[in-house]
Formats: sequence, structure tokens, C-alpha cells
Amino acid sequence: MEKLVGREIETKILNAALLSKEAELIAVYGRRRVGKTFLIRSVYKDRLVFEISGIHKAKLSDQLENFSLALKKASGNTITPAIPGNWIKAFDVLQQHLATKLNKQKLVVFFDEFPWIHTQKSGFLQAFEHFWNTWASLQTNLVVVICGSAASWMIENIVNNKSGLHNRISRQIRLLPFNLHETENYLKSRGVNLDRYQVLQLYMTMGGIPQYLKGVEPGESAAQNIDRSCFVKDGPLKGEFKNLYKSLFDNAQHHEAVVKALAKKKQGLTRNEIIAACDLSSGGTTTKLLSELEESGFITQYIPFDKTAKDSIFKLSDEYSLFYLKFVESGRATGAGTWLRLSTGSSYTSWGGFAFEAICQKHVLQIRKALQIGGVLTEVSVWRHVTRNRESGTQIDLLLDRQDLCINVCEMKFSLSAFVIDKKYATELQNKINVFRENTKTKKTLFLTMVTTYGVRRNAYYTSLVQNEVTMDALFME
Repeated sequence: MEKLVGREIETKILNAALLSKEAELIAVYGRRRVGKTFLIRSVYKDRLVFEISGIHKAKLSDQLENFSLALKKASGNTITPAIPGNWIKAFDVLQQHLATKLNKQKLVVFFDEFPWIHTQKSGFLQAFEHFWNTWASLQTNLVVVICGSAASWMIENIVNNKSGLHNRISRQIRLLPFNLHETENYLKSRGVNLDRYQVLQLYMTMGGIPQYLKGVEPGESAAQNIDRSCFVKDGPLKGEFKNLYKSLFDNAQHHEAVVKALAKKKQGLTRNEIIAACDLSSGGTTTKLLSELEESGFITQYIPFDKTAKDSIFKLSDEYSLFYLKFVESGRATGAGTWLRLSTGSSYTSWGGFAFEAICQKHVLQIRKALQIGGVLTEVSVWRHVTRNRESGTQIDLLLDRQDLCINVCEMKFSLSAFVIDKKYATELQNKINVFRENTKTKKTLFLTMVTTYGVRRNAYYTSLVQNEVTMDALFME
């Protein structure tokens, strides 16, 4: 079996459940392809006594037959057990199977894609609640893991359950994509040895999704891998977008509409702007939709400097979705060499800036470490100022507001070599700082901080403006 890379905190949580002296109910959630199943199987490989995975959009009878087949595999019998008539009976059969095994050591029951098993009017969730409350919770040698890609469903119906499972979850894990450090280690574990700029390009395309990165071949450049994955016929990521949202959300067309709207706006959109752009209602349905996208890791909510949550700006934070919508969805170019051709155009430059900023915002912890302010209480925010006539404005995409009365005003620039601040950009930077100070009335010290791939070339403009700089290598820190 492939070796588990990273996931140290999650592994510690799972192992702690094996050492406890009571029954454990663990909820694990995270977006599709992020490695939830692999994590559970890797940590609990010697303890799994029963495992079932829900079937997407299958009817009740098919789910129950699937249960019967899973029980056959778990028991090691050659004869398939009778298909139970409902979930109450199914859990009774499971209870009988487990009762003979929970003697010497703690064992694990694993429900994968749990939300998919709970089909409409199936009674699955209620039957599971009954199973846990009346029997499983009393078995000190039992760990039950329930796992799902529909993160918002898991939170609403399991973590924040108000009925039979209320306060029953003993541990929970929200599994996030790899960061750059973990991505680099994962690729090396698979024999892929690329420099950090190339790893960064892969991350800007695929994000830190293990299943996507699994397709990266040793001996190929980032461009070759991107070509093969996204532009060649039957490439593994060429059609992934069409399945991604449909597998996670009901009425996925609304989720896709929000993602597409945000993909066009590097600066992000407010809730009202999203409603207008996507023709949504202003009620709870939109709130739930945005929450579902955020919990699944596709968008990120930022509270602007000196503002409240009602003024939040939402940004697209899923690298693959941005790349797909920019180059694959409507792109006519296909075949080997496509990405090499596209990477010389203006679209590549605008996408690179957008994607690099999003990655920097995900790696704020690493940026703070590089600035040696990891121990200083810091609030992360953005800031936007629009003139009264709305003809011009100023945007700061990353502010580190520190308790030591300083603010790092971060400018993020993606380039193939050392970035150069010319006269025009220097004027823009100085104006941005002046407008920020004038409109916020802040008395804190402002440090202009450049976050770039290969650093900033020293010239007169650099010397007069820049107080700190962080390079790409810092983003790869643990």
C-alpha cells in the first residue's frame, strides 16, 4: 500500500481514539479527492472490521444490497447474506457481526461517503443514531468512523446534529488539501523531483489534492504533466470539473455559477455582488450555498480591515477550478504542447497573478514565519476602497494586522525571475499606502511587504518603498 505522507495531526487524532477507554465516534469530512479514505485505511489498516462506501445517487434497495456485500467481505464468507429489508434490520445484523469480534483490541467500523447512503426517506440516519445510542456507544473496544465529501451535509447533520447524534461526535477531522511543503514531500515520495518553481506551477493548476497530484509522472516537466492531465483527450483532469460539484451538492448549477463569477474577479465579490452576478435570492438559500462552498474549500471569506462579517469579500480559492475555467472549459487548443503555447500569452500572466495570490493567502502561516512574526497575534484581512463615482479604486489583497501596532501591507507578484519595481508601479504602491492610511485613519506603522517567486531586484524604488520581502521558498516551509 502507498505510504501515507503528511497528515501528522490527523494521524495523531485517529491513533488517540485507539488508546481511549471508551467508544469513539469520529467524523471526517473534506472535498472530493482530498485523501479521506486513504487516510482512514492507512492508519486503521490492521483494525478495520467492517467497511462500506455509499453509492452516489443510488436507490435504497441498491444501498442495502451494497451493505450485504460489504458484510460478506467483512465476514470472509463465500455466501452473500440476505439483503436486509431496511436499515434498522441492517444495523441489527451488523451488531451481531461485531459482537463476536470486540474482545481483545479496539476495532474500527468505517462508513465512507456516509451522506450518499442517506437517501431520501431511507431512514438510514435515524437507524444509525439508534445503533450508536443503544449499542455501539457502550462498546469500549469500538471506533466508528463516518466520512463524507459533502462537507456542509456532514457539519449540519452529524457535527451539529440536533437530534439523536447531538454531542455524540468524540473527534472530528476536516481534511484539507496539502500545502506546498506537503505537496513537495508527496511528489518526492512518488519519485517526482522538480524544482520549487515547477512544483508551484503544478500547485497553481491542481492545488494540493493528492488524487490529482498522483497523476504527476516522474521525468516530466510541470508543463508536460499539465498538458497530459488537462489538454490531452481523456486526460484525468480534463473533465473533472463537470463531476466535481455535482458529486458534492444538490442543485450544483448554483454552486458552479458562484465559482464562475468569482473566477472572473481577482479582487473577489461581496455577498450582494454574488447575488447580483448569479441572479440568486437574498435569503437563507444563498447563505447556505456560500457556506457549503466555503466548508468544502472552494471559496474563502475575508472580513475587510476595520469592517464586520456583513462586509465580507468572497474569493475563489480552489486552484483547479480557476485553471479549468480560465484555460480548459472554453479553450479550443488541445493536445501535447498546448500548455507550453498558452504559457507564453497574456492570459497566462493574468492567471498566474491570480493563482499566486490565492496560494499566498493560503500560506499566511509560512509568510508570518518568514517575517519572524509567527508568535505575534495577527489578524488577516483584505481591504478595498472605491471612489464615490466608482470609476477607480484601491485594493489590498493581504493585510497582516499585528498586535505590536504594525501592519504588513503585502503585495504578491508571480514572475519567472526577480521582480522589478518600475516608476509606474512605485507610484501605484505609494498611492495605495497613502489611500489606505488616509481612509482607515490607522496610526499603526505600515510595512510594505513584497511576496514574490524569486525576490525583488534592488533599485531606487525598492530602497525607498519596501521594508520586507518573502520569496517562494518561504511558502514551502512546514
